[in-house]
Amino acid sequence: MREALRLVLEEGLEARWERHTRCQQALVAGLEAMGLELFVKNPADRLVTVTAVNIPSGINDKAVRKQLLDEFNIEIAGGLGPIAGKIWRIGLMGYSCQTWNVMRFLASLEKTLLDQGMRVPSGGGVGAAIRVFREASQPAPAGARK
Repeated sequence: MREALRLVLEEGLEARWERHTRCQQALVAGLEAMGLELFVKNPADRLVTVTAVNIPSGINDKAVRKQLLDEFNIEIAGGLGPIAGKIWRIGLMGYSCQTWNVMRFLASLEKTLLDQGMRVPSGGGVGAAIRVFREASQPAPAGARK
């Protein structure tokens, strides 16, 4: 707990919130660019730390999660209760919420979905995430307000 709090203080709470928001926006853009639908339709209702994705028709929930874990050492959760087998839950929390993890996940998911027989635009997810990260790193135009 002490080390976790030290890291939060070192980064700064506002910077940490901003990083989580930016990574979630990049993840969402990447998922949507791959043709995936989010479980929570209204962006204002979505969590920043966990993104729920509808599993596309014809795609096996457990096979995708197993391949991500076995091949890429990436673990995502499935749905619980009545939405078991219908959604994936992708977490972006704490230290794991990093640009490189979002990019790695999107590329790994694309490859996995292709292997499972889904048609996915080549590089679409990663490309969309890059645009979000690039936008976030651009300085605001002179005279613009935050």
